[in-house]
Amino acid sequence: MPLLKIEEVTKVYEGKVTHRALNQLSFEVEKGEFLAVMGPSGSGKTTLLNLISTIDTLTAGEILIDGVDPHGLDKNELALFRRHKLGFIFQDFNLLQMLTVEENMVLPLTLDYVPTDEMARRVLELARKLGLESLLHKRPNEISGGEAQRTAIGRALIHHPSLILADEPTGNLDSKASRDVLELLKSVSEESGATIVMVTHDPIAASYCDRVLFIKDGEFFNEIYSDERRQTFYQKILNVLSLLGGNVNDLSAARLP
Repeated sequence: MPLLKIEEVTKVYEGKVTHRALNQLSFEVEKGEFLAVMGPSGSGKTTLLNLISTIDTLTAGEILIDGVDPHGLDKNELALFRRHKLGFIFQDFNLLQMLTVEENMVLPLTLDYVPTDEMARRVLELARKLGLESLLHKRPNEISGGEAQRTAIGRALIHHPSLILADEPTGNLDSKASRDVLELLKSVSEESGATIVMVTHDPIAASYCDRVLFIKDGEFFNEIYSDERRQTFYQKILNVLSLLGGNVNDLSAARLP
């Protein structure tokens, strides 16, 4: 059974002008898969993430995560579901400035009254993986953007979620920090079987994934799977993006490092 199942999902925003952001979109994501979602600005990528994360409500269709329809849960059940099943990584890190790196990372566990020794064990284990051991007592304004994003990844992973949703996670990072973060996400997916859905406009970022799903005007456009060589996968991604059209400025023209 797929970990995430998107079935004929439609989202219409009512207003002076009715806008159909997603139209009968269907796809599945297997457990442990690292999926990138790409498309021009306004193609429905962020709407899709907002629907999966239940920030937004569906107009039609169904979303199943681990066999559960989160949109059918009541408020309390939904809060628990989001806390236990989902991890979030944002472009602007969303760290709490008054907390240390360690305190930011354990935040999801404190809400669940996890014993402090278990918290400490998980933080240390993750800090080693993320290269944050020497930074645990620093605050977000004392660390680099790449370190802040690694802290945010730690916070997203610490409660062992079924699904990690990443929205342009390298959007505010330089190329070296981006590469570090992407390699980290790839290894997390491979080693701990985490399932990641990442929205990105960056073909380099997408080339780290197992599969890239392209959407246009809220509908499925194409999908491609990674092969052995990242360079050839990157080239295939660029080829599909050129077919997609849209604003060329949406795409990074950088060479693959």
